[in-house]
Amino acid sequence: MTRQETSYCAPRQMFTADHELYRSSVARFIADRIMPSHSQWEEDGLVPRELWRDAGKAGLLLPGIPDTYGGGGGDFLYSAIVVEEIARALASGVTGFTTHSENVAPYLLEFGSEAQKAEFLPKMATGEVVGSLAMTEPGAGSDLKAIRTSAAQVDGGFCLSGQKTFITNGYHADRVLVFAKTEPAAGARGISLFWVDAKAPGFSRGRLLDKVGQKAQDTAELFFDNVFVPDDMLVGELNAAFGYAMSGLVRERLLIALRCATALEVALEWTVAYVKQRRAFDKALIENQFIRFRLAEIKTHSCATRAFVDSCLVQYLEGTLTTDGAAMAKFWASEATRAIDDLMQFFGGYGYMREYPIARAYTDVRPNRIYGGSSEIMREVIARAL
Repeated sequence: MTRQETSYCAPRQMFTADHELYRSSVARFIADRIMPSHSQWEEDGLVPRELWRDAGKAGLLLPGIPDTYGGGGGDFLYSAIVVEEIARALASGVTGFTTHSENVAPYLLEFGSEAQKAEFLPKMATGEVVGSLAMTEPGAGSDLKAIRTSAAQVDGGFCLSGQKTFITNGYHADRVLVFAKTEPAAGARGISLFWVDAKAPGFSRGRLLDKVGQKAQDTAELFFDNVFVPDDMLVGELNAAFGYAMSGLVRERLLIALRCATALEVALEWTVAYVKQRRAFDKALIENQFIRFRLAEIKTHSCATRAFVDSCLVQYLEGTLTTDGAAMAKFWASEATRAIDDLMQFFGGYGYMREYPIARAYTDVRPNRIYGGSSEIMREVIARAL
């Protein structure tokens, strides 16, 4: 049985032997380079900057970007493997690798100029440049057209002003993809995308945000005080970024679904192993009918989640996954992780201790029901397609 299979789900036929070799190398890097120090990084609130360069050398960054731009040149399954192995190890401090590789880099690849791609994608692949994506604002989350950050055209470029919050990689970012209003009266049709240098005058970072979970993943507020952005750092066409964002959400939501499916599987595996060895009233916890039956339900739910998400993965590989299909995958899989609450319960008091992975899973997996579009927004997206 390969690493990506479980004892109760069908083999995943889309992965080849080459994919599995890559999965093994990703898992080994996480086990050797990340997990021994992860608890300390949680106390620090971020991972060290040099970890990004190490990840680049190990091939974890930009695995799906063409090798002509320094990427791994693999198909989307290589991206899926990185997401799944990070989730499997509960290495939440490096979930920003996904933002960098699977959100920022694809925007540049698909909509950026040849000069932008040639200059920045190779540096992102090595970890020399860390990328971040700035959509969310204090008053605008899932509703992108409500953003207030603006970019006024000036001689030779744009003058960018505003504030972003909850920004993954915000502290380490060398470059930030910023969504801003360039024609406020046009609503969604007046938003543009800019590739902003974090060293530019007027750019500043707020404090590292103190989150409930994912404590080693740096998350920060960003401020733009009349930041000059040259014309050649506009990504794509003027006023076209809302459409870019909508096209990127299918990929983003599928990756979140894959992360959640894996997180639920491993949380179940930890719990089954624990209740088999933990005893109460002279018998193993697994012999308690309520616990045994609830685990049977969660096992079934987990396997159904994997089957659905993998079917959406196949559709994505074939180019047929729809917007509402990705929304359903993200909605179903993220909501399925509610079962981790019950799994934590079966650990008793130990389940509330962060030294046990089930406790960290309880907090670290929770935001998946919020970012990438909240479950409430997913219901709306799905309903519109009825």
